[in-house]
Amino acid sequence: MKRNHKAQSEERSEFIERVLEINRVARVVKGGKRIRFRALVVIGDEKGRISYGLGKSADVSGAIAKAVLAAKKDLINIFIKGTTIPYPVRTHYKSAAVLLKPAPVGTGVVAGSSMRVVLELAGIKDVVGKALGSKNKLSNTMATIKALSMLHDPKELIRRRGTIKASRGAQSKATK
Repeated sequence: MKRNHKAQSEERSEFIERVLEINRVARVVKGGKRIRFRALVVIGDEKGRISYGLGKSADVSGAIAKAVLAAKKDLINIFIKGTTIPYPVRTHYKSAAVLLKPAPVGTGVVAGSSMRVVLELAGIKDVVGKALGSKNKLSNTMATIKALSMLHDPKELIRRRGTIKASRGAQSKATK
């Protein structure tokens, strides 16, 4: 039975994969400890699609492979305005809080650790981010992805709500 290796290589090249963390975890059993590895992987196409995955296995390469498969099953699309985000957003996941602000062109990604990786893989070139609370890489990654998933096109939001944005002068005349 032949396998289509060409299709698999094309699929791999679609996303950029970054391993954020590899932990050694142990389960205590009657004979001692069973050592396994847990991998946290973030994938993105630098065009607005991003995801993360967790994988566990007896060896590191198996954990990374499982994490990549898990990430590909849960991709989200985010809204990017030019090279930045459309508006500031703040959210939290467990004890990790994340604050993202749009930045002018040329600023770059001003964020630390796991936030930087997530933002770069999402294709955001100019943004200022701050991780508050927890320094846990998994929690910060999930909080950052949650914040990015909250971003929508402002025009689309106005259309959905059925509101019309009026100028300040028009509002004051209407209230008189």
